[in-house]
Amino acid sequence: MNFNVPTQTIEETKADLIKRFTYFKNPKDRYKYLIDMGKQLQALDETFQTDENRIHGCQSQVWIHIEEHDGRLFMQAKSDAAIVSGLIALLLKVYNGRTPEEVAHTPLDFLGEIGLLQQLSPNRSTGLYHMIKRIQSEGNKRLN
Repeated sequence: MNFNVPTQTIEETKADLIKRFTYFKNPKDRYKYLIDMGKQLQALDETFQTDENRIHGCQSQVWIHIEEHDGRLFMQAKSDAAIVSGLIALLLKVYNGRTPEEVAHTPLDFLGEIGLLQQLSPNRSTGLYHMIKRIQSEGNKRLN
């Protein structure tokens, strides 16, 4: 697993993502960019593709493995669907390498601003919600 600590704050990261996605005026170009982000995901070892790491409530197969290292949460994830892989990559850009407090308390309001949520199918929106809920609950668990 890659234990690189982010160099930008969460707010800087969110602003950067908003800037990148709103650059594309055509929703198809946003999706293409999202899919390209998903292709950059670090490979998830098969030993982490367990039922415990599986995100239930997603139509696609999704696994998220989260480890704590030096007081920060590091994540790897995998999906069998291209767009969902992109959504995971987007979440990891924000959450990976952050403290449990940051993970538990960072609102994802920027998702509405980048113009993707409006295009997601109800099933994908539900899956995204379950991924966010799982990541944030890990942050909460480690705060206590």
